[in-house]
Amino acid sequence: MDENSEQLEGVLERIVYSNEDNNYTVARLKVQGHSELVTAVGNLAGVSVGETLSVTGAWVNHKKFGQQFRVDSFITKVPATIKGMERYLGSGLIKGIGPVMAKRLTQKFGLNTLDIIENKPRRLTEIEGLGPKKAESITNAWKQQKHIREVMVFLQGYDISATYAEKIYRVYGGSTISRVKEDPYCLAADIMGIGFKTADKAARSMGIPADSPKRAMAGIVYLLDEAAGEGHLYLPRQELLDLTREKLEIDGDITEQAILSLAADKRIHIENAFDGEESVYLAAHYQSENDSAKKLETLKQEHSQLPLLEINTVFNELEDRGNIQYTDNQKKAVEEALRQGVLVITGGPGTGKTTLIKAIVTVYQLLKIKIILAAPTGRAAKRLSEAAGLPAKTIHRLLEFNPARGGFQRDEFNPLQADAVIIDETSMLDIPLFHHLINAVQPGTRLILVGDVDQLPSVGPGSFLKDVINSGVFKVVLLKEIFRQEEESAIVLNAHRINQGEKPEYKRKDGGKSEFIFARKEEPEQVLRHIKELCTRILPTQHGWKNRHDVQVICPMNRGVVGTWNLNSELQNTLNPRGPQIVRGDKIFRLGDRVMQVQNNYDKDIFNGDLGKIAAVNTEDNKLLVDFEGQLMDYEADELDELALAYAVSVHKSQGSEYPVVVMPLVTQHFPLLQRNLLYTGISRAKKLVILVGQYKAMYIAINNDKVQQRYTHFMNRLKEAAGG
Repeated sequence: MDENSEQLEGVLERIVYSNEDNNYTVARLKVQGHSELVTAVGNLAGVSVGETLSVTGAWVNHKKFGQQFRVDSFITKVPATIKGMERYLGSGLIKGIGPVMAKRLTQKFGLNTLDIIENKPRRLTEIEGLGPKKAESITNAWKQQKHIREVMVFLQGYDISATYAEKIYRVYGGSTISRVKEDPYCLAADIMGIGFKTADKAARSMGIPADSPKRAMAGIVYLLDEAAGEGHLYLPRQELLDLTREKLEIDGDITEQAILSLAADKRIHIENAFDGEESVYLAAHYQSENDSAKKLETLKQEHSQLPLLEINTVFNELEDRGNIQYTDNQKKAVEEALRQGVLVITGGPGTGKTTLIKAIVTVYQLLKIKIILAAPTGRAAKRLSEAAGLPAKTIHRLLEFNPARGGFQRDEFNPLQADAVIIDETSMLDIPLFHHLINAVQPGTRLILVGDVDQLPSVGPGSFLKDVINSGVFKVVLLKEIFRQEEESAIVLNAHRINQGEKPEYKRKDGGKSEFIFARKEEPEQVLRHIKELCTRILPTQHGWKNRHDVQVICPMNRGVVGTWNLNSELQNTLNPRGPQIVRGDKIFRLGDRVMQVQNNYDKDIFNGDLGKIAAVNTEDNKLLVDFEGQLMDYEADELDELALAYAVSVHKSQGSEYPVVVMPLVTQHFPLLQRNLLYTGISRAKKLVILVGQYKAMYIAINNDKVQQRYTHFMNRLKEAAGG
């Protein structure tokens, strides 16, 4: 212990703040001899209220918060008082024990409670209402928690967040510590949320050298994964070498050997094709791109012949039935839906894509064709279903993903039973997901791909819709004409103006109240204040939008004063400041909060981007019940990382959805992402009202920036090659 260090021992009364990324914690300790609670700050990974902590560190004076004890190290002790034991057990540490049960247990067993739980579980049934099954569950949860604590202590020594301990333990179980010691890089491969950098830091602490082949191989996979996150299906070999030298500080010879080893293990694929430059793929991405191109060409060639109806007679019937006048282009599209094995339909908002889908569905039904409808997201699937009058599913649900059985249950060996498959919002499709989809579509099935090619590309790798259209291999119907009723909408009109690089107009031609408003605010803090004012007062009183769930704030970025992270915190405290809540690190979830699923959960059948509302908060067991548009899902404490507040969402997360009202901040601090397709995508999410808040300069930067980052993909070339071009 340093000669300037001190040691304090006290009971942890409450946790004021905890950062999940680095375990930095602000806590209040009740220390004997101190009349007031002591503020302790530092890495306090995995501590629970009620524990006795022995902390080593030094006193410091914070200019804002005053005297604090900076913790350099700590050990935990079993609570020494009945009150401490009660608080410890009631903190949510053990699944199945909340504050009420903790009080009953400690009243009965006192300081022997933990011994009873661990060694004499049958005695727990002496508590009224606690049966053998519940007693066994509590004992098992306590034993698991002890193992997780051991993992936490082990990980803490290597700067791995304690919040990952449960996830790691769930994957590796009792062999966690030995497995991580043997190969710390397995964490990056196997544990959601732990990246190469974290695993690498642990590996270096364990003595694995920077130039080890194991590190080089893990680093290359990491760089290719990181590139996929930016939309690339591969990296040019030289760029990969440069990145490895720059980011990992590994020289070229070691990298070359690691590339060859990974290729020999079939974890990566190296190809010299199309542009004469060697491309390095993750093996799965190469297979997805290559197979998808071949199978799409097969669908184009091997479709069944349909009787060509008297199309004018059919349209007369459709127009009479739906009171709709179809354009020549739409009629042509329906004819092509009868002729083509693969058909692409693209167009901006208000150009009749939805109307056209309905017409195609109706004609297929007349011919007794079995149709399947799907879209990448739940909200997009719901809109498609409402428009077409038939059930529609997300692609994941359509393909029956089942993690227990090893993935998608629908594939070439168990294909979809349909004569035609219609997929909406295909601008959101990445190549890996499309590969799974097309694997399950039998030759002879018609495939209709519908989407707006001018929207943001997919979050995942590839430029699917753009490449399919630009390949020139498939029939494409481009819808340009805006329907009259849509033309009257300032939202649709301005979406098209912005897409063409023109400034929006804020006045309606008929003099009515515009659905497109720009609220000029020059400073980010002013933008933040106005957005809060819009959501609390202006929209409900001046525009009649009293239901706060009708309003969606959409942001270009996550960071900053008016990024999603800060806006969610501010809007939660403004719109939903009180009520039952659960704190998870620096996140607070309250009853009634709007939340979003931020990663796929195949067990729950809930997917990245699905929106829900917190319907119940169980503070006893630290659980939430979330209502995903009628689908109720329980979330345990260790699953809360899958949820994020959704008062504000990114433009990417909003794709495939529509909201009555969209509020969008635009400031020059968002410069890295101020692009035309981003602004176009954001405002086209609104059905009734758009309010842009911020600087005209930021909007004009976005409108004038039509440079879209080129993605490394050979999909277009493979489509041409498959077609014999």
